[in-house]
Amino acid sequence: MIRRLRHRLAPHSHDTADRVDAALESSARGMRALWASLAVLGTTALVQAVVVALSGSVALLGDTVHNAADALTAVPLGIAFVLGRRAATRRFTYGYGRAEDLAGVVIVLTIAASACFAAWAAVGRLLDPHPVRHLPVVAVAALIGFAGNEWVARHRIRVGREIGSAALVADGLHARTDAFTSLAVLVGAGGSALGRQLADPLVGLAITVAILVVLRDAAREVFRRVMDAVEPELVDRAEQALRDVAGVRDVGELRLRWIGHRLRGEVAVVVDGEVTVRRAHAIAVEAEHALLHAVPKLTAALVHADPAPLPGEADPHGRLAHHVTA
Repeated sequence: MIRRLRHRLAPHSHDTADRVDAALESSARGMRALWASLAVLGTTALVQAVVVALSGSVALLGDTVHNAADALTAVPLGIAFVLGRRAATRRFTYGYGRAEDLAGVVIVLTIAASACFAAWAAVGRLLDPHPVRHLPVVAVAALIGFAGNEWVARHRIRVGREIGSAALVADGLHARTDAFTSLAVLVGAGGSALGRQLADPLVGLAITVAILVVLRDAAREVFRRVMDAVEPELVDRAEQALRDVAGVRDVGELRLRWIGHRLRGEVAVVVDGEVTVRRAHAIAVEAEHALLHAVPKLTAALVHADPAPLPGEADPHGRLAHHVTA
């Protein structure tokens, strides 16, 4: 009751322009996160590349390539955020938000490619061992890699969750794994210092396994987004919000889908069959209003009002039955 009273008294708007402004602001935040990540990871990879040239460490090489690839994933994501700002057209009637999901696919492919390269370098060194030089510098480079990746991971995951970008969250998880692989390089340097030449390539293989783990998680997240999966908790919140709307007797089919980092919804609500068209429309508007407040990242919802069935009355959607597929 208090929440509803505060909502009625506090100034707010759900005009289309305001929703667009919110979407643009979230894209701008995503772009800022990408630029910051690109700067930090680019610097980290550059420092590590210099150390790789001096030391010949394949473990650090795998970590460097992975960091460079992670920095470059900002490019497809940045393109996606820019495209997402474009207005809908008669061809792309939902806008260009799906570009984010395509960027997520590119990120997954980039992670897979870096895993293949790390495995190739590690196996090559196992077959042809070489001592690692300048071990203290390698250790410092590993610590720099850990610090840079962990900062980027926290920043990307936080911003990605706040704006609802699965691709940005997947990229953040990718960076977090890179942070731990950088620590693995430190372990390899320690083994090499003890005279274990195979420690460096073995750590390189361990890094490959870690990359494959994050590849699995990122691929699963992107696959769900491409397949229009949403969190069941969001559906529960939406249904509860609709049932609390005065005039809504029941909630029929409810669908939510992500378009980029924004949600859209479609729902059928059951209302009294004797109410006027104006009253049914007012209930539908109030239902959409309730959804916009209950479901985070929801931009718009199409609410259809169905009349409550009367005893013996034919199904009002009967004429559509032959168009329904199993």
